Amino acid sequence: MNKPSEQRSLNRAQNSFRLSELSPEHITEIYDSFHIEDDRTGLSSETLQRAIADNLYYIQGKFPEIATLYDYYMAVAYTVRDRLLHRWINTVKTYREQDVKVVCYLSAEYLPGPHLENNLVNLGIYDQVQQAVESSGLDLRSILAQEEEPGLGNGGLGRLAACYMDSLATLEIPAIGYGIRYEYGIFDQEIREGWQVEITDKWLRLGNPWEIPRPENAVEVKFGGYTEPYTDDQGDYRVRWIPHQVVNGIPYDTPISGYRVNTTSTMRLWKAEAPESFDFQAFNVGDYYGAVDAKIISENLTKVLYPNDEPIQGKQLRLEQQYFFVSCSLQNLLKIHLLRGDPIETFHEKFVIQLNDTHPAIGVAELMRLLVDEYLLHWQKAWDITQQAFAYTNHTLLPEALETWPLNLFGSLLPRHLEIIYEINQRFLDQVRLKYLGNPDKLARLSLIEEGGSKRIRMAHLACVGSHAINGVAALHTELLKEGVLKDFYDLWPHKFTNITNGVTPRRWMVLINPRLTQLITREIGETWITQLEDFKRLESLAEDPAFRQEWRRVKRAVKQDLADYIQAHQGLTLNPDSIFDIQAKRIHEYKRQHLNVLHIITLYNRIKHNPRLAVPPRTFIFGGKAAPGYQMAKLIIKLITSVGEVVNHDPDICDLIKVVFLPDFNVTNSQRIYPAADLSEQISTAGKEASGTGNMKFSMNGALTIGTLDGANIEIREAVEADNFFLFGHTSEDIVDLKAQGYVPKTFYNTNPALKEAIDLIASGYFSHGNRALFQPLVDQLLQADPYCLLADYQSYIDCQDQVGQAFQDQDTWTKTAILNVARIGRFSSDRAIREYCREIWWVNPVSIHLEEYQQAKASLAGEHCLDADACPF
Repeated sequence: MNKPSEQRSLNRAQNSFRLSELSPEHITEIYDSFHIEDDRTGLSSETLQRAIADNLYYIQGKFPEIATLYDYYMAVAYTVRDRLLHRWINTVKTYREQDVKVVCYLSAEYLPGPHLENNLVNLGIYDQVQQAVESSGLDLRSILAQEEEPGLGNGGLGRLAACYMDSLATLEIPAIGYGIRYEYGIFDQEIREGWQVEITDKWLRLGNPWEIPRPENAVEVKFGGYTEPYTDDQGDYRVRWIPHQVVNGIPYDTPISGYRVNTTSTMRLWKAEAPESFDFQAFNVGDYYGAVDAKIISENLTKVLYPNDEPIQGKQLRLEQQYFFVSCSLQNLLKIHLLRGDPIETFHEKFVIQLNDTHPAIGVAELMRLLVDEYLLHWQKAWDITQQAFAYTNHTLLPEALETWPLNLFGSLLPRHLEIIYEINQRFLDQVRLKYLGNPDKLARLSLIEEGGSKRIRMAHLACVGSHAINGVAALHTELLKEGVLKDFYDLWPHKFTNITNGVTPRRWMVLINPRLTQLITREIGETWITQLEDFKRLESLAEDPAFRQEWRRVKRAVKQDLADYIQAHQGLTLNPDSIFDIQAKRIHEYKRQHLNVLHIITLYNRIKHNPRLAVPPRTFIFGGKAAPGYQMAKLIIKLITSVGEVVNHDPDICDLIKVVFLPDFNVTNSQRIYPAADLSEQISTAGKEASGTGNMKFSMNGALTIGTLDGANIEIREAVEADNFFLFGHTSEDIVDLKAQGYVPKTFYNTNPALKEAIDLIASGYFSHGNRALFQPLVDQLLQADPYCLLADYQSYIDCQDQVGQAFQDQDTWTKTAILNVARIGRFSSDRAIREYCREIWWVNPVSIHLEEYQQAKASLAGEHCLDADACPF
């Protein structure tokens, strides 16, 4: 650290000359004469404390006597960000110098969770920052609680994308994550009188210290208008797009740290702005609202996370958002590529672009437009580049989740892209005709255009045709893709298909959220498991150690007590930490079958009411999850959960044997409280409906046993932990198909199962709704008349399996041994493993190590040897 007098002298020296007038030798002399030791990003607690004080003063503009706790959070965040930027700049510089191949992850959603604590863990400076904060008379936990988490996704898709960004950085894989900077994220959920109420998520209202705006890297995005053909100077046919509207895309960059490595990746999110913020002509004629109308319309694009896909306005906004961020991202990539001095023809050699579901699938048509219309490549060359650049991950088996767009809507917003899709489709179907002569049905099923009453663009088909690889996200999911929704594409291109089972990062989902268990495991097997989760295998032998099992139980009970204390403080409900914490936390949806869980609660309740002396272990049923605002049945399921809880929790006959809790606002922050505390993880979706699931992995990683169907990644989890350590119930996906083919009549199960009939009748009677028989009638009717997700067919199997859970829990020593084995065998479900598979099988990308440059970097910066031209910098 410079002495104050030396620093003033250096400042005067720098300010006396233009940087271009200073020779590198002169700068070296200046630095050497002052014996500079770069302390700007030092990691000692003293340096950190000084940096926090400086940031409070110079960035927040506060002094301690008037500073709020949030001011201190911002000061600490900027202090940590400085350490990230030091690594980030070196990462960018290294990638540029080595001309590396970069993974570009296109995702409409990211749910990274709060950044501060995660960065403290990854940088390895938690203890130093805690000491620095405490030396300032503050509490680090209180400061961490001030952070608003980014509301940039709806659920699992965004959480998976965040896990992959963490693993990409930790594995030192060159990567950029592209997405949308939603000003208002997914809603905050409140429960009022048992109903979900949506509250605006104003996550940016107090600022975001982690992002860096890059207005100098803005790009233009076109919408609407028309196209006109022309012939270029070479006599080639070309098309010019004349838009009706142009919107600017402004990048906001967030550094993503790797665990104990110098690599710091980039999450680049795009914000929409009007090219002109103010129309003076409109203002001058008195049209005050019209003067800012264009700005408002343009910026609405990234105002909110895309809405429930119901009204036409919602559909249009969703398509606009998807095209906006994809166009921004691809333009940015092409610009980086050219500024690095590489010819456009080698684009696919330097970038691989992963489509995270169908939301960014428009990228196939957009890259073709850019290459053909803007960079004037011939069609076939552009198509070769496009196919080799893109890869597609499918995340759903639900037909309604495979996006399609009405032709009229699509054409009005993206007229040039509609032409390009028609051209892609024609050339593709010409190839299909040669392979399937005289099979018009095959052509119709493969076509990018869905014919029928109203023509629609099939985005999953566009992604399949325009990508060199297609992957599912669990073994069963991938097989069902091949046999079902993408069968025709698998028949055509079996070589394109592969499975890469999802994974989650152990840094956030264990090290950060479960420090007690982390310390216990690390004490016994070392800390290599944090980046090599397969090392959990070393826990297997410890499962036989009575002393270790006792310590494990002590840790689990302490974590359960933490959750019980939180619920007591926020809901006033006293829980027994020695009860089974039976938890189902995920998006509320009929196929995830939260109401099957409720039927078990009511069945158990009825048993106790009939026999107050029934010997059952006490249970605490905990639910968490949000229902889409327009999904009325899902919202009714939440009301059912809370209504059953209201009755059960206050029934003196139950004697605290059952408690039912609905934890509102399930997000990353709240989920971090839930996963470590679970004894039992509910993964009870209808077989063949869940693509993978990642909550099942987070629960298992933290020592919960699973009750579940053979669905999604449950199958692989069961294989990993072994069948004896997994509570399996229900029909298989093949059984479900057969059941429905034979004409499934749910009322048959209702009429032949007295316990099931009693539970449903109790709901229908108004017992849980203050006598209001009509309240839950739609849900009852759905179960008895249609039951599309086969709850009644799986009911008895589920009840029998839950009885096994209750019996097993009473032998705490064996239960603990099973929990340890679950953790010991869960290693394959790390997102690190998934990313390694993507790199090896789809991306063909290698790690690049980053070495920090401090003294030399400072000199080079002063000499004007910038690590990247501003326009060329992808970050």
